[in-house]
Order: sequence, then C-alpha cells, then structure tokens
Amino acid sequence: MGSAPRMCFECLERRIESDFSGRLTFVHGLSESPLPFGSKALVQVSNSRQQFVMNYIPYRKDDCLARYIDEYCALEDGDSSAREDTIFSRIKQDQAEVSVGISSDKTSTLDTASTECRHFSNGARTALLLGCETCKISSRFSCSRSITSLAPTAQIGYASYELFEELASSFSSGSTEDQLLHSISLLIEGKSAGRDGINFLRLVGIPSFTEDGFPGCVRHPNVGPILGMLKLPTQISLVLPKTPYTLENILHYSPGAIKSDWHIQHLIYQLLSALSYMHGLGIAHGNLRPSNIMLTETFWCWLQIGEKQLLNSKVNPSNNFHNPSTGGLCSECCSSHALYAGLNLSDSENWQSSFYSWWRGELSNFEYLLMLNRLAGRRWGDHTFYAVMPWVIDFSVNPDENSISGWRDLSKSKWRLAKGDEQLDFTYSTSEIPHHVSDECLSELAVCSYKARRLPLSVLRTAVRSVYEPNEYPSNMQRLYQWTPDECIPEFYCDPHIFYSLHSGMPDLAVPSWAGSPEEFIKLHRDALESNHVSRQIHHWIDITFGYKLSGEAAVAAKNVMLPAATSTMPRSTGRCQLFNQPHPPRQIAKKNIGRIKVNDVDGKPLLTESNELDKLEEATSFCEKSWHLSPKYNVYTGGWLKDESQEKELLRDTSVNTSSREPDSSMNYDWISTIDSSYLLQNIEVDDDFVGYQDLLLWSQISSSKVVSISSADDIFAVGCILAELQLGKPLFGLNSLASYLESGVLPNSMQELPNHIKIVVEACIQKEWSRRPSAKCLLESPYFTKSVQSSYLFLAPFHLLAKDESRLQYAATFAKRGALKTMGAIGAEICAPYCLPLIVSSASDSETEWAYVLLTELLKCLKLEAVMKLVVPSVERILQATGYSHLKVSLLQGSFMQEIWDRIGKQAYFETMHPLIISNLCIAPHMSSAAASVLLIGSSEEHGVPITVHQTILPLMLSFGKGLCNDGVDVLIRIGGLFGENFVMKQILPLLHSVIHSGIGVSDVNKPEPIQSWGSLALIDCLTALDGLIPVMTTETIIKELIEDRTCPYVKILMLKDMGFRVLQCAAKSLIRVCLQIGPDLTALHVLPKLNELFDELAFSQKKNTCSVNLVGNMGVSRMKVGEEDCIGSRMELVLLLYPQFASLLGIEKLRQCCPTWLLLEQFLLRHYNWKWEYAGDSIQSGPDNIRGRRPSHNKGSTSESRPSKLLFNGVGWSRPQSQGKKVAKNLLSSKNKFEYKHPVERHVAISSSGMQEPWYWFPSPAASWNGLDFSGRAGGSKDELPWKIRASIVQSVRAHHGALRSFAVCQDECTIFTAGVGPGFKGNIQKWDLSRIDCVSSYNGHDEVVNDIFVMASTGRVASCDGTVHIWNGQTGKQISVFSESSSTSTRFVERDEDNMLHFNPLTSGMLSTPFHGNLYSAMDYLEFNDRLVVGTGNGSLRFIDVNQGQKLHLWKSESADSGFPSLISSICSSSSVKVHAEETISSPSWIAAATSTGCFRLFDMRSGKIISSWQGHDGYVTKLAVAADHQLVSSSLDKTLRIWDLRRNGTAEHTVFRGYSDGVTGFSVWGQNVISISRNKIGVSSLQGSTDEEGKHRTTPQHLYTADGESKNVSVLSAIGILPFSRLFLVGTEDGNLKICC
Repeated sequence: MGSAPRMCFECLERRIESDFSGRLTFVHGLSESPLPFGSKALVQVSNSRQQFVMNYIPYRKDDCLARYIDEYCALEDGDSSAREDTIFSRIKQDQAEVSVGISSDKTSTLDTASTECRHFSNGARTALLLGCETCKISSRFSCSRSITSLAPTAQIGYASYELFEELASSFSSGSTEDQLLHSISLLIEGKSAGRDGINFLRLVGIPSFTEDGFPGCVRHPNVGPILGMLKLPTQISLVLPKTPYTLENILHYSPGAIKSDWHIQHLIYQLLSALSYMHGLGIAHGNLRPSNIMLTETFWCWLQIGEKQLLNSKVNPSNNFHNPSTGGLCSECCSSHALYAGLNLSDSENWQSSFYSWWRGELSNFEYLLMLNRLAGRRWGDHTFYAVMPWVIDFSVNPDENSISGWRDLSKSKWRLAKGDEQLDFTYSTSEIPHHVSDECLSELAVCSYKARRLPLSVLRTAVRSVYEPNEYPSNMQRLYQWTPDECIPEFYCDPHIFYSLHSGMPDLAVPSWAGSPEEFIKLHRDALESNHVSRQIHHWIDITFGYKLSGEAAVAAKNVMLPAATSTMPRSTGRCQLFNQPHPPRQIAKKNIGRIKVNDVDGKPLLTESNELDKLEEATSFCEKSWHLSPKYNVYTGGWLKDESQEKELLRDTSVNTSSREPDSSMNYDWISTIDSSYLLQNIEVDDDFVGYQDLLLWSQISSSKVVSISSADDIFAVGCILAELQLGKPLFGLNSLASYLESGVLPNSMQELPNHIKIVVEACIQKEWSRRPSAKCLLESPYFTKSVQSSYLFLAPFHLLAKDESRLQYAATFAKRGALKTMGAIGAEICAPYCLPLIVSSASDSETEWAYVLLTELLKCLKLEAVMKLVVPSVERILQATGYSHLKVSLLQGSFMQEIWDRIGKQAYFETMHPLIISNLCIAPHMSSAAASVLLIGSSEEHGVPITVHQTILPLMLSFGKGLCNDGVDVLIRIGGLFGENFVMKQILPLLHSVIHSGIGVSDVNKPEPIQSWGSLALIDCLTALDGLIPVMTTETIIKELIEDRTCPYVKILMLKDMGFRVLQCAAKSLIRVCLQIGPDLTALHVLPKLNELFDELAFSQKKNTCSVNLVGNMGVSRMKVGEEDCIGSRMELVLLLYPQFASLLGIEKLRQCCPTWLLLEQFLLRHYNWKWEYAGDSIQSGPDNIRGRRPSHNKGSTSESRPSKLLFNGVGWSRPQSQGKKVAKNLLSSKNKFEYKHPVERHVAISSSGMQEPWYWFPSPAASWNGLDFSGRAGGSKDELPWKIRASIVQSVRAHHGALRSFAVCQDECTIFTAGVGPGFKGNIQKWDLSRIDCVSSYNGHDEVVNDIFVMASTGRVASCDGTVHIWNGQTGKQISVFSESSSTSTRFVERDEDNMLHFNPLTSGMLSTPFHGNLYSAMDYLEFNDRLVVGTGNGSLRFIDVNQGQKLHLWKSESADSGFPSLISSICSSSSVKVHAEETISSPSWIAAATSTGCFRLFDMRSGKIISSWQGHDGYVTKLAVAADHQLVSSSLDKTLRIWDLRRNGTAEHTVFRGYSDGVTGFSVWGQNVISISRNKIGVSSLQGSTDEEGKHRTTPQHLYTADGESKNVSVLSAIGILPFSRLFLVGTEDGNLKICC
C-alpha cells in the first residue's frame, strides 16, 4: 500500500464539502509539501470556534484498519438489540482478559459504559497474540487490539455531519474521558471505583512502568487522541484535535518558552512515558521528530498518531517525490495539476540537493523559494503565515532584461522601499526598542487583500475590515504593488484564477497594459522571476527574508531589524525563522564545465575563469556545510539508512525471539490495585531534589540492563536522544552528513561537547550506534536524569490531562492536593503543576468549582517558593479580583484569612503593589458580597498597616473614587477607619482631604460645566457629606464646631448657598446639617449655626413670591411637592425651607428660632400656604441626639442599605490579628446603628487620652492635604502607587539624633514602621539602631561592629539583618543576637589600595570622606541582597565578588576581577542585581540575569548571573561611584562624586546609551528610586530627577538640588546629608546627616 494520496487544497475543500453536506467549515489545507497538496485540512463546526484536523487516509478493504471499521459499521447497520448483546459480551470478555488476577470484586458499570471495546470480531479472539500477516502495527498483539489501544476514544461510523458534530461536541464539552477522571478521583478519596481508573494509573507508572503492556480501552495521556474514524467509499477520515503548537514551532519561533532544565525534563519524560506504553504493546512510532510532537496551550505533550501507525503495511514503498500530474484524489476537472505541471519538488528533507540543483540552474527560482518557505515553516492556506515570494517588477513597464526600468531592487526589503530610509532611521533611533520593521514581511491583511476576489466575504470581514467595501481593494497590479509594504504570494506567479472575482461588486483584478490576459501576465511574471536579472540578485532577497540580514549588524545595515515579540518566553507557532547565518551564494547564471581546469592557454584567461568557478563552488560547498541544520535527522532505520537486505527484513519482522512468543503474565500479582487510595498514591510521590548527580548517571549508564527489543523501538529511542540534545543546544544534533559519518565511523558531532555532562550521558546512551545497546523507554524513565519532582508532578498531571470537563479536572486536582500531593512533591514539583491548574482556578464559576478552586489555590500558595508565587499565583489572583460582577471565588479570596496568607508569603511591598489596589477597585462597583468583603478586609487590616500607609494607600484612593461609582461599603470603610484611629486621626488626616474634595466638587458643579464633570461634582459632594455624617460621632463637640461650623468654609452652608447646585445635593447638605445640630445641641446651634443660615433664610423668604425656574441637576425626580418625612428628592430650591425650618423649630423651640431668624414670619407663611404647616406645641422639643433623623446615603447607588451591610456584621470576624486590647477597643468603638458610630462618652474619651500624657502613635505624621491641593479629583479613580503622584515638599517632618557620628546607611522593613540605621557609635565604632517610627523611638541596637558600617539589609524571609563593615555580620533583627560573621582570609589578598587611590577619594566633599584610610583588599566594601535565593553578594577591596549563602552559613564562589592597568585592582564601591526590581501587576518575576558592580575608579562591569562571565564593561563615571540601583529590568541608575547622576539603558548596550543629569554643585553621595523618580542627595541638598529623562530648554538633562526646610518653612537644613532611604507606601523619605541626625521628610 502506498502513502496516502494527496489532492490540491481546492479539491480537498470540495471533498469535505461533499462528504459533510456543506455544513463543515473548511479553514485551510495542511501540507507537508512545498506545494498546496495534501490529505489533511483544518475544519470547524459552523457554530463553534473549536478547530479539528481532518486527515484522509486510503481505504483498502483487505487492510486491518478497514476491517476494523467495517465491523463496527456492520453493527450500526444491524439489529440494535443484537448489537448491544454483542458489545456487552465483548466487554465481559475484555474484563476477563484485562483483569486477570484482580482480587477486587467491585466493578463500576459506569466504567464499562465509558469504554466500549468495539474492536474485534468473534473470530479474532483466538488471534489475540498472533501477528498479522499483512500488517506490522504490533509485534505482539492482533491489529484490532492494537488499533483500539491507540485510538480508544475514537467514534466510528459512516461519515456524516451529525456524527462529526457529536464527536466535536463531546470533545469540546470534555465528556470524552470525563468518567475515567471521575473514577480516579474516587480512588483518591478511597471510594469504590471501577477498573478503568486502575488501568490508567498503570499506564502512567503506578506502581511502576512496565515493558509487558497489555492492550486495553484506556488512552495513554501522552498519545494524541483520535476522536473519530469516519468511513467513506474510498477513504477513511481520521478526526484529530488541533493543538496550537508543535515542538518544531517552539524550537523555531520561541525557544525561550522552554525556560529551564526541568521544563526539558518534563517534556522528555512525557515522550518516554508514551513510548514505554507503545513499545510495551509491540508498537513503534516510527517517525518521532519535533513536528510530530503536539503541544497543548499548557505545553502538555501529545505524540501524534496517524496513518503511519494505523496503516503500517509490511510493503510500504517510499514516495519521496510528489508529482502533481499523477492526480491523487483530485477531480478530473481540477486545474491545479496543470498549474504546477513540470514542478518536481522533493518531499524529502535533503535541502542540500535542492540547493545544488538551484545553484547549477537545474531548479527554478520559483521552486527553490517554495522549498525555503517550507523550511521556514510558512504554510499554504494559512493566511497568518503564508508562503512568501518577492515582487520582482513594479508593473510600470513590460520588464526587459536589457533595461533597468521597471525592475524592483531586490537588495532592499519591500518594507524599506515603501517606507524610505529616512523614516526607518527615525523609527530605529526613537523607538524604545530599536527596530525598523514592525510587522511580518507578509501580513494576514496583505494576503487576504491579494486573494480578495477568491476568498469568502466572511474571511474578508474578519481579516481586512468588518464592513465589506469592494471599492477599497486595489483594482490593478500596479496599485496593489504600491498599496502595500508587504511582499508577494506564489499565486501571482502561477495561478491566473486569482485575478477573477467571485463577488458581485468587486471587479476582476486588472493586469498591466502590456499583458493581454491573466494567463499571459502569469507567464510574463514568472519569466521575470526566472530571468537572469532576478537570478543575479535573488540571493540578496533571500538574505533579507530568510538569511543573515535578519539579525546582528547585517540587519542594522540593511535596515531590517524587526520589532521583537513582547516576551521571548511566550510560545508561538509563527514568526521569522532565520535559516542561514552567512551570505547566500549567488546563482550560477550559465552552466560551465567546472570539473576541468585548463592550464595551457597562453593568455591565462581560461585559467582565471576556471579558478573563478572553483572559488564559487568552494563558496557554495562551504555555505551548504554551514547550513547542515536545515536537514535535521532524527531516525536511522526508518530514514533510509538500512545497510543491507538482512537489516531490512529484520526491521519488517520487527520482533525478536523472546518477544513474539511472550504472553502477558497471567500470574502477575495484582493485589495492590485493591488498596489504591490517596495514601498509596502519595507513596509514589517523592519530594523534589532538583539535582542530577553526574556519578549516579554514569553508574546508571554502565549497569542498566533493560534494553530495547526491536530495531524500530530503538529508532524511537534514537530520536528521543536527538530531541533532548536539540532542546539543550538550540540546534539539531545530526544533519545529513554528520549522521552518515557517525553510522560509518562512530564519530559524534562536535556539538556533543557543548552538552552538560549529565545530559551528554543520557544522549550518548540513546544514540548508541549498535541499536540493541540502547536503553528501553522504561529504563530511561527510571534513570537518575529525571528528578523526583519531575516524576511526581507527572503522576499528578497525567490524569489532569484526560479529555474531561474542567469541573472534573478541578475537582481531581483539589482533592489530590488537599490530601497532600503538592506538599509531598515539594516546591519544584508544585511549580511544574501550577501553570496547568491556575487557568482552571481563574475560570471557576459554580459554587462547587469555587470551593475546589479555593482549596487548590491555598495549597499552591503554601507549597510554592516566593518566586513562583509572584510569577504564577499572584497574576491569577489579580485576574480573579479584576473580574467584573459577582464571583463567589472573589468573595472567598477577599476574606481576611486568604489575604493574610498571601500577605505573609509575598511581603508587604508586593502586596501593596498587586493586591491592595484591586481590593479598593472592588468598592467602585455596585454593592454586593465582594464589595462587602473588600470593605471588611480594608477596615480590619488598617491598624496593622499603620497611619501613613493607611492614609496613602487606602484613604486617598477612596477619596479619589468619590463620585465615580464608589459604593456604600466604600464610604463605610472611610468612616470605620476614622472610628478605629480616633478623633485626632479624623481631624488631622481625613477632614482636610474631605475639604479638598468638597472644594473641587463645588468648583465643577455649576451648570456651565460639561455634564460628565457636573455629574461627578454632585456625586462626589454626596459621598463627602455621607462620610461626614458617619464621622460626626467620632468627634467631640468642640472639634465639630471648630472644624465644620466655625470654619469660614463651612461645607454645609457653602453648598446650601449655591443657587446652581443640584437638588439632591442640596437635600443631602440640609439633612447633614440637621444631624450636626442634633449632635452639638440647641444652644450651640443657636450660637454658631443659625447666624450662618440667616443669609439663606433671607434669600428664600424674599424669593418665595418670584416664579423662578430652578436648576434641575443630578437626581431631580420631577417632584413639585413633598411632605415632611418623605424620602423623595426635593423639586425646587424653596423646599429647603421645609427641610430646615421645622427641624430647627423642633430642636430649638419656636421662640428661640424666631429670635434668631429675622424672616421667620415670611417663612412660616410660606410653609402654611404651601404645606399646611404651622407650629403647634407638642411637648418637649426634639432630643439632642442623632437617632431622631435617619442618616441615609441617597440611593444613587442601588444596593443594600447601611443597616444590612455585611461589612458591619462581619467586622469582628476579620482574619487579621491584633492585640486583645485593640480588639476590645474595636468592639467598644464600632457599634453601628443606622449608619453611625455611637460613642457613649466621646468627650470623656478625648479627655482621657489627653490627660494620659502619652503621645498617640504616628502623632508626627503630617496631613497629605497640603500636597494634594492641586490634585484633579475628577480624573480616574485611585489605583496603584504609580498612578498617585507624590509631590515632594522637601519638608522635614521630624528629626532625632540617632548616632554619635555620621549616619551612613538605612534599611527599611516591609511594614515601613521599623527601620535600621547604621552609623558611627561611641568610640568611632560601628553602631546599628532599630527604630519604631510610629513613636520615633529607638527600641534596640547592635554593637557588634568594630568599624563603621557601610551597608545594611533586612532579609524579609527570615527577619535577619546583614550588615557590613569590611566583614559581614548576620544577626537576629528582633533580639540583636549575632548569628554568624563572614570575612576573607588575609591570604586571599594582602594588597592595599595605593596612596594615590586614597588621594583620589579625598576630593569627596563630605567631611569624613567615603574612605578616610587605605582600604585593605580582603575587606568587604559593598553588599547587595539577592532576595530570590536569599543570598548575599559582597564586593571586596581588590575588585572581586563573593557570594554568601546566609541560610547555610557558608561562603560560596568568588568571582575575581582582572587587575587594573595601574597595577592594583579597584575596590568595589557598589553592587546591584536585577532582583532588586519589585514586580508589578502586569509583569512576571524572574531570577536575576545579571549583576552590576561599580568600582572606585568609575568603571562598570555587568556579570552574567549564571556563569559569572562579564557581559560588558565600560567607563561609566569620572570618579568614585557612590551607588548603583536597578530601576527596571533594563535600566541601571548610578551616582558618583563626579557630580552626575546617570541612567543606563542596558537594552541599547550600556556603554553608549545613557542619560546624564547634571546641575549638582557637589558630588552625588546617594539616591533612592521611587516609581519614575530618583531622589538624590548632594552635600546638604536633595534633587529629584525623572527616569524618563525630560530635558530643559537647551535639550540637556538637569537636576536642580534644593535645601530641606523644617515643617514651618522658616529654617533650612545645613547639615551635610550622608544617606537616603524611601518609605514608598508612606510617601516619606529618610535622610541621615554627617552629625548623626535622622530626619523624616515628605
């Protein structure tokens, strides 16, 4: 039987349309040929986006596959009851056969229903262990059993759309193998389950892998599923799921997606697991290569199964060349064969032969370019990655080789010709990432526009423009060429049909005037492509499109630098593939006899000519040899390398003496399967060791006895070795010549030496020249190469990747994780599993899914390392919190317990950067459970955060959300935090900010403002008034009068006096004022409030007779009359009389009110006339208390009232810890009643606090209102810290003497409440003080240093502190107990820095100098903390770097620097690494890839973190470098005594691309980075610079340093500044001075 016959894509589309009644959508064809011919297509069901691969294979009635399908179809044709009886009897026989020796007598009927064994006839039972005479599918079992084992999920029947829709629906819904996963979940829970789950676990190595497999009805999770086998008269249609990638795609377009060694291990382990299963069944894959390894979106591996495995005939002649004229399956009227007639392109991968044929002129340019397209992965039919051809003429004139007119310049890209050099140079020089080309050389838009006349309109609407407008498409070839910067497609050189339109309204594409018809144009155009003119230049175009001009300096010179992908770690299935790394040789224009050299000519010309030809031949040969990777080889015996007929026969027999007769061991003890539960499974999961021992592997390679048993399975193992090497090397291991050389002489390729030693051992074992010595797949799986974490994670993930429902997979993962699977396998294993589980967690919807998702998420949070939590878990939690609308999972995560746990894991800084803004954003939505949970969380955590952080990270963002949809729970947070911290906090922090918002709201709320701003102002005022209502009970009477009444900008009166204010705001202000009056009592109301209202009463009294039309703004409900006590909004300004006057009469008494209000008579007449109101004495006046008027926020936000808010009911259940005393205070002070706080004795409480003589915590913290006066409150709602500008006032808030001498360094703890200061102590020794900033109190000190401390770090993971004074001290930050001390031995270096070095440092303007004495070479001079692995890197006086493992308490490797030219090394003055960069919400964390070190001479060195090699080195400053810091992954900031601050862009080669800030009068002694700003110190001044590098009028970057002033602004700091630190979330910065003072600034 020959290989599957192929047809052109048009006929393939017609065939699919015919076979499935035109109801199946043909997407595009799939071809392994350079031409558009194939037997596979991508299709999809019309009402679904899920795509499938349709593979047509030949139907031969005598083949085993055909008989297998016929037998099942016969059952479909027969009596249904007889069919069920037959199937049931076969199932029973299967159970008896597969479950031999099973002691469990419980069998799930659910399992049998899910795995119908429909694979053999009654007569085939006796042939179970007999090989087939015509097929070699398996060497051990019958073909029917083998087919079932390879395709147990396939639905079989006659081809129809209904059957296809059924199998597509089953796959998309996840029901194909759902019952199997359910069975495994029951096993884990220890419940009764059927045999399918047990059989599946055997497949994946529980209790171990076996080499004696037995065919069953369960699919191996790494064998690609065949969803359907559909019978047609002459073909069988295999239906396969479409995966987004193949391993070949990843290797070509995104090799960075395979990030680490364990990624490679995990992938190879999956391959070997599938091969172990197949080889155990006596089945070899036979064509294992990267293109046949399918990868899902999560990088789970499927081994592709197709015709080679299912149609494995013993007589299968190869067909290396495809000739379209043979017909294949095309219809008789097909024109494609005529179009491609004469083309004889090879399907083999021997690229060298094609190159030499083209180079000699035997292969056309068109054919060669098609071959290059195939090598680059470009695909016919796929518009996103279409085959590309060059435009060779501009269509202005008929091309003539004797004229240069009309020819396109092939030495420049079409993009360059279209855009022009000037524009490309500008793009390259101004782009953040330098590039010339921003798009593919052939985009989907261009392809669809080219083919517009032949494509369905639905495709044009999707790819070109949603509104179809035929006149917008170019109408002729010249316009088409000028319209696009993209290259051409092959159809314009071979297919005249592309010119003819199928759409009414769109005319045919016009050919140039020099061509009479499309057919003539195609001929002339093709002739132009094959002309000598083009042949002499085509190699330049190849260099640009496929060759060396895609990268490096050649790409820059050719203006061909392409914009790289957003991230190199994202997998891609398309992209530019650079085939060649050196210039492509030009084509030989005329054939010459290059094999003979003439030497007897007198003039020597022939000799020169022949020598020229030899040079060209040598160039072509060298080019071919250097491009060997284009013909990769992965197989030996199935790749045409058999040496003689005996080997051929051995391969066809594919069996050994011991294999053919081997039967399943029916005596095998299966007792273990009756006890499978979570405990048993956990025994097979081992903790990670993340270490591959070279000696263990070496021993394994020498003593391993399990070898392959057949040539074909050995060939699969050979391919595994080649793939493993390619994953590691980034290039193939074998090419055509190197494999031939290896098989002949045993010489391995040189690239083997580039492999790490442990991988080299495994690869060498797999590619043993003698096939029988290669290890079996089982032997490799059990080798020491695979760490325990990889093996354990595979056992966890294999069931997870069954074709099951997401709900079932989530339940399985959560159930297994809850029983300790992730904890048992350790951090590395959990990190492997996390990317597969987290997408299901994010998408969970139902309540049951939420429960499982929460369990799984918390388990991952516990088991993963910090780096993995930041990279994987935090982005997933962010996506959950960002989801709009109600989510049960979101509510669960917002509970205090989970957020407390994530706080503890990632630290305070990361928490505020990622989680906190999203918690606040959940208050800017309609009230529901998530907003209630968010409010509880914010209130409960505020005390732990402290005053500064609470103000800047909670209060201010909430204020910025006023008027922008902030729900009731959001305002409630503000009120309750005020009650929690007390009256002083409210008076000092909240009220000034509320006044600012009210001022902004009043300013934009008149009718002349645009409607959106007008609406914001009114809603913001309502929010402010509601917040004030809730805060009133917190304040004493004196405070209320002082802050809200006596203030000249009394907010209530100011709002009421505005004639253009909306009615709802006026009503809210009136009611709020009444509440204030009730709080302060009648006497103070009459004394302070009524005099301010007289103007309002006068206005209302004298305007009552005027028929004025009031302004109707936000909230007007069209009500013209209202009665006392109604909640409806007032309808006119005059109704304020009704709101205010009766209430004041009740509060003060009518007589007192009349005395205070001169216009009382007019007002009472108005009330009597319009509302029938008159004063009647009814006993005592209204009690002086707030309960008599309900304080309710107007219902412009729909939702629950304050009485029913869960945030009030759940407050005491918050999971944040606090001392008992504080808990009692909360319980006492936060009793809620009708949206108010009730304090029984607020005045007494105030007196008690004042009389205690103790200052409250954070008594010194200033209000941020002064810095926020200019803030645009009407802008976007407050979010992360980078969205809230920090206006540095250069004001000293607090100052304290910290040290006897200079304060040299700061270390800020994550809570920003505790800091450490390092400075000069008594006796000029090093002294470190620990400070509690809430009270500015020194709580402890560390005095273990003999010298002045130059660096100090707090290691957040352990609470330890590292300090450096020439030696490194590690000590407990809580107790001050010393843990360890590290120093370099004197033998390391006995050299001192020479005296002129010392003199160089003495120009330091600081009195103490950076170094006042020569620095010994073996002392540590600088230090940096590598947070990702909890290690220190320290610099030495001789320019070396030492690494210290703090946890292990030992020094690690030393990187030595080269000696300087002056004869002595420079000391390391500062160090930083990319781990210093904190992760933002949209970024992912990664281990630092580099470490930067600066020296005392101003030199910079950039080290590769993994290898220690110097990436680059340059002279950065002209003097001593005082500090280095990382601002972003690509930005390095440095300061120096040369009076400059510099920012280096490492993406642009740090030696050249940098920004220099000048303007300092003295050396820059330090700086700190916050957001996009750099705060620097120089002598007694500070400077603020921007990382974005704004320039002055002269185009220069300057910083203007300024003095620090005291809070009153009258006196300035004159002390020399010696250190600076940032409290980013408190919006404060710290400076230390030479006289030992600690100054807190804002």
